[in-house]
Amino acid sequence: MNEENKDLIRTIKQNFTKLSKGQKLIAQFIMDNYDKAAFMTASKLGDKVGVSESTVVRFAGALGFDGYPKLQKSLQELIKTKLTTVQRVEMSQDYSSDFEVLNKILKSDIDNIRNTLEDINPKAFEDVIDKIASAKKIYIVGLRTSSAIADYLGFYLNLILDNVVLVNYGISDVFEQIIKVSEEDLVIGISFPRYSKKTYEILEFAKKQGATIVALTDSHISPIATLSDNTLLAKSNMASFVDSLVAPLSLINALIVALGMREKDKIKGYFDKLEHVWKDFNIYEEQA
Repeated sequence: MNEENKDLIRTIKQNFTKLSKGQKLIAQFIMDNYDKAAFMTASKLGDKVGVSESTVVRFAGALGFDGYPKLQKSLQELIKTKLTTVQRVEMSQDYSSDFEVLNKILKSDIDNIRNTLEDINPKAFEDVIDKIASAKKIYIVGLRTSSAIADYLGFYLNLILDNVVLVNYGISDVFEQIIKVSEEDLVIGISFPRYSKKTYEILEFAKKQGATIVALTDSHISPIATLSDNTLLAKSNMASFVDSLVAPLSLINALIVALGMREKDKIKGYFDKLEHVWKDFNIYEEQA
């Protein structure tokens, strides 16, 4: 069973009558407090509801999970999209010092990069590079918190290519910016929890026009992944009320560098020209 694709709360409700008395206590606690349960060990969850650790493990098995860690992972996926910002802030109140915040956040980001590297599909990565290189026009769509990394991708792709359009909130409506999209074009959608509804709608429109869709997101059950021809996954598990975009940014760095290596001879001359422009107009501080 693919635990990542399960609707956990619905699964619990469907199996509730079949559970033992102790397992029903666990089920009820999770449905009422999934934001807290997601970060509890099997032992701590058992203590909280008054059952043994082994009962918690059997509860996970009764729902079709291969062990409690798989159930916990599903819970953590659930809260990324269901938690309000207020609930996220409440989750972050257990830090005892500023250094503990630093320590936990950096370790969480390291884990996100490590897990992204372990799970990335090399063939999908290469296919995306091929599609970027061959597209007539490339549209980049990333709104709300994802706009930061969409801007970053757009900035560097514009240094390498001359057919890049960054779709964002500005003087014109986002749909006006993508109205000319066609089947010869590529649309890169970037969306991480909490997922932007507008990003999905833009990609849905582009798909209906025949464009190729690439999704950069955190899960195969992400809304934009259901529209994509290629999906690249980057982990964004949060350690606080702030979304972690470190792994997505690292993946985007890899995309830019890989594409740049293919266009090495072309961009070498371009960057040489840019260096003269930057020097002539004093764009950067000169070192003494």
